[in-house]
Amino acid sequence: MKRGIFAVLVTVSLLFTGCLNDDDGYSMGDIWLGFGIVEDEQLFKVKLDGGQILVPVAFPDYLSSVPVVKKGDRVFLNYTVLDEKMNDAGEIEAYYVKINDYEKVLMKGILDITDAIEDSIGNDPIIVLDYWVSNNLLNLKLKYWGEQKKHFINLVKEPGVLTAGDQPFELELRHNDNNDNKSIAFVSFVSFKLDTLKINGLDSIRFKVSSKNYNNETITFEKVYKYSGNN
Repeated sequence: MKRGIFAVLVTVSLLFTGCLNDDDGYSMGDIWLGFGIVEDEQLFKVKLDGGQILVPVAFPDYLSSVPVVKKGDRVFLNYTVLDEKMNDAGEIEAYYVKINDYEKVLMKGILDITDAIEDSIGNDPIIVLDYWVSNNLLNLKLKYWGEQKKHFINLVKEPGVLTAGDQPFELELRHNDNNDNKSIAFVSFVSFKLDTLKINGLDSIRFKVSSKNYNNETITFEKVYKYSGNN
């Protein structure tokens, strides 16, 4: 998993993803960062969280071809804007870009916690460095210690039907480090789908996430997930 520039510039990316607009010209020295979803795996075309469409036309030397991704994959991109693709109305339809670097981002749903999966879910500590909601996703920037084993990250809730009166819905971030050595500090991103929290007739819901840090303290934060009440 690549960490480097992606691990330290997430805050900048949140500012940049919504700021693309018609400019007098683009510089090869300008770097943009953004999260998005792959819309075309053959072209590596990506729709950013802010709605902009990126069409890569150049890739770094370490990639011999278009990155291996699937439609629907979540990615974090470091890119340079080269030009704009205009539609017949003279509006920007997409941006032609050079991909400088990229990282696949783990994206998964919310699990119901049961006795059958309690052990595999784990209860190891983890640090939430940043969190935000974009579209139907809760995005987390996480820090944890490990060495070489695969770690598992999940967002869980108690089984049962959610009602408006249950708000804020209580969710728990769970970490299984598979007894890995705690010799290296890692930073990574994960996105959780919030669709299953929707309640018909409402246009938003509130939820609260708790996690346990390395001081054995329970840390919580609360967010609002806004969506269309007709969904």
